[in-house]
This record gives sequence, C-alpha cells and structure tokens, in this order.
Amino acid sequence: MKKKTILIGIATVFVILIAWQVYQKAFKSSGGPNRQFTTPPVAVEITAIRKATIRDFGNFTGTLIPKSKFTIAPKISGRLEKLMVNIGDRVKRGQLIAVLDDEEYSQQVIQAQADLKVTQANLEESLSSLNMAERELGRVQELHKKGIAADSELDSAKGVYTAQASRHKVALAQVANREAALKAAQVRLSYTRISASWETKGDIRLVGERFVDEGAMLMMNTPILSILEINPLIAVIHITDKDYFRIKKDQKAIISTDALPEKSVSGKIARIAPLLQETSREARIEIEFPNPEELFKPGMFINAQIEYTMHADTTVVPVSAVVKRNNQQGIFLADIENKKAQFVPVKMGIIDSELAEILEPRSFSGFVVTMGQHLLVDGSTIILPEEDQRKPDSKPSSSREEKSKAKEKSGEKR
Repeated sequence: MKKKTILIGIATVFVILIAWQVYQKAFKSSGGPNRQFTTPPVAVEITAIRKATIRDFGNFTGTLIPKSKFTIAPKISGRLEKLMVNIGDRVKRGQLIAVLDDEEYSQQVIQAQADLKVTQANLEESLSSLNMAERELGRVQELHKKGIAADSELDSAKGVYTAQASRHKVALAQVANREAALKAAQVRLSYTRISASWETKGDIRLVGERFVDEGAMLMMNTPILSILEINPLIAVIHITDKDYFRIKKDQKAIISTDALPEKSVSGKIARIAPLLQETSREARIEIEFPNPEELFKPGMFINAQIEYTMHADTTVVPVSAVVKRNNQQGIFLADIENKKAQFVPVKMGIIDSELAEILEPRSFSGFVVTMGQHLLVDGSTIILPEEDQRKPDSKPSSSREEKSKAKEKSGEKR
C-alpha cells in the first residue's frame, strides 16, 4: 500500500512537469508578457477643412391670420332684402354690401317730414303774431309819451308782446325738435343700406365668410359677412424663453408651408409679446409678410425660419466629422503622408444640419475624417480611398469643388 502511494505521487509530479513544459512553450510562442497588441488599420473617408458662410437659424411652426378682419352687421333690425357680394368677392372701400327692407323706416321719414312742416307753420304763425304785438307795443308807447294812452294800456301791450315772444321761442324749439327727429329717421333709413368701410390703408378687401342668406330676419348686430385683408398676411408663432431674447423686431424670417412646397416668402417680425403665458410658458410673435399673389390663406399651417446670426468666411467641417473622446468634443485630422489619424479637441460655434463651425483652434487646415471615425483612437492607422491619396497641401478635386458649390447654390448646404 505504501509502495502504491509513492508511485501515484511520482506520476503526479511527472504530469505536472510535462504540463509546465507545454505552458512554457506556448507562452514563449505568443510573445510573452511584453507582447504589443495593435489595432488594425481603419478604412476611412476624408474631406478638406474649408471656409464658408454659416447661419444660425431657429425653426418654428405657427398659423396664418389676416392683417385685419371685421364683421359686417346691421345697426337696426329688419329683413335682409338683398346681398350684393358673396364669399371670395373683392370689396372696395365704401361699397354697398347689403340692403334691408326699408318700408317701415321710409314711413318714419315721411312722418317726421310732416311733423316738421306742421311745426314750421306754427313757427310762421307765432312769428307773425310776435310782429303784430311788437308793432302794437310801439304804437302804445308813442301814445303814452304824448299822454294819450294810459299806463294800464301800455302794460297790457307789453304783456301781449312778452307772451308772443315766448310762443315764438316754443315754436323755434319745436322746429328744432322736429328737424332732429327727421334727421334720426333719415339716419335709421340709411342703416337699411349697409356699406363696408375701414380707416386703415388699402382700398380692397375680400369677403371671408357669409353668415346669413337673403330673406333672413336680422336683429341689431347680427353678423352678415366677414371682411378680410390678406395682403399682407400675419404669421403667428409661439416661442419659449430660450429663444425669446434672440428675437428682435424687424428681424428677417422665411415663411413656408407644406401645402406650397416650392413657395417661400421673406417677412419680418412685426410684433413681440411683452409677456410669456403662464400656462404654456410661451410668447406670441407676429411676422408680417407680403402676399401679392394671395397664394397664402388665413388658417394655413406654416413653418417659420428666423435667422439669429450669420458668420461669413469661417472654418467649417461636416457635422459627421465631430466625435467625442474622453468627454472632449473634437475631430480626427488625417495625416495623409503617414496614414495616421490625430484627435484634435475643438470648440464649436454654429451648428446646422450639415456643417459645424470651428472656433478654436483658429489656425485650422488639412483634411478631416468624415466616415469611420467611430473606430479611431488618437494615432490610429488609416486606410484612404485611392482618390484621397494626396498631399496635405493639396486641394479637393475640381469636381468636388463644383459639387460643393452646386449644393450651396441649391440650398442643400448652408
């Protein structure tokens, strides 16, 4: 039993020695603890760092409202006898819009005219009586001076004259009252002919809505039509406090709509609300723009693009070239001669949908990696397409320049 135990121990040691020899050979063949692990080269695409004009825009949505809008309504009650215009018709300043049944009001005018004639006749009679009383008073005064007429006769003549003068004043007041009544009746009659009038500029408006039909019985202030001014138009947007202080009056804005994809117009900010609504934390902004062709209509949903700032001849790179390493924002510069990529931290300025402005470092040129940069680290080896095997001081091919210029002209790049 003791001998068997010794043999098992010797066998175990022998197996351990063999395993150690195998491990040593395998470890040496793999390069040992000083082996250098290297990343494989990365195929990338590059583009030249260039100078361009870049703009900072704010994009908002809103709706269109007319520059002015008011409702045509009667000042009196009556039956709508005739409607001169309909929806979409053009209306001139002072144009007749509707006519109400005027029979009742015409009769009131006739009655007022008759009453006025009666009071005028009374006035003439009182004036004649006053003249007679005045002549009689003068005759009695002459006789009294000569001692022919008694004092009582003079007093009686004065009393008659005073009474006639009072009656004449009453007649004058009655005439004025009847004239006012006639004028009121004539005004009410004129209310049966309803015209469109406004004080602001522009002699043409459009009929936006019709609320009643001919023959309808109307009460006072019942809406008949709405009148709109749609050239110019107003675009209403709402902005948060983040953009509120970047908006200025008369700032330029571009208005477009999905309904007219190929049509956009330039306007300017006309009014800025002095407060933000507590419920939405937004402020109302009104943008005025010309609409001579009247293609844009009130109620349309619109997109408004407001330009905050513009930097001309500034250093830009494609947005796709910007990466983050170790919580630092930067780009990978391509060393074409040595086929290496160098990570350069940068300070960004304006960023739009395609380009990013580089503020720092200020002196910045060469080529930047635009594809494959997510696989790179500082100092990585890169593989360039055949067309990009060029020197750092070389310029992009003429075809690429032409393509870039074409994109800028077409508005695909800003």
